[in-house]
Amino acid sequence: METKSPKSKKIVFYDNIDRHADLKIRLKHDGLTQAYFFRALVSGYLSKDENILNFIDKMKSSKKSPTKQDKKEIREVRELIKKGKEMKKSIVLEDGEIENIFDLLEQANPDL
Repeated sequence: METKSPKSKKIVFYDNIDRHADLKIRLKHDGLTQAYFFRALVSGYLSKDENILNFIDKMKSSKKSPTKQDKKEIREVRELIKKGKEMKKSIVLEDGEIENIFDLLEQANPDL
């Protein structure tokens, strides 16, 4: 069990009693706790996990969505996410490259 830290924030929402019971049953069946389940979903969403994004896209195009998006808008968002991932990959440095940068900084600034 994860301990509460001063930087923790509680996330709460309400749902009906039947859905809560169904959720508890499904989680028990899968051997998951509510906390683990929701943290995993949030982590997947924040890390832009492809499976979670597919589900989110489906939700966004639903008639029940509070901010319904059409397929074009969803495609545009996905394209931006893809470009962002590509840009991130292109600027990621290997461990050896990072060491070289620190070596160069140390040579240029021996007082540091």
